[in-house]
Amino acid sequence: MKKTFTWLEENKFEYDFRDVKKDPLSKEELDSLSTRVGLDVLINKKGMKWRTLGLSKMNLRDDQLFEKLLEHQTMIKRPVVIAGDAVMVGFDETALNDFLKENEP
Repeated sequence: MKKTFTWLEENKFEYDFRDVKKDPLSKEELDSLSTRVGLDVLINKKGMKWRTLGLSKMNLRDDQLFEKLLEHQTMIKRPVVIAGDAVMVGFDETALNDFLKENEP
């Protein structure tokens, strides 16, 4: 996240940050994100929470996986950048630059 904040500030993009630990997404918000990008993109399967919960060993349906993500939002891959109706997940300078320029208000 630090790289993303630094990059956004250096490139003079305004942003609003939401800490899902303090202000979790509602079920509707998470459903909207997962519908737009897919659970496979949204979930950080390399993260500590994924491993701690042992989810790779479980054969969960998408609805069960969604419920786990709703309960444990620290599994969301970061950053999630929303610009209008478009959503980008993960940090890549070139892709982020292109994404934000294409989706400027």
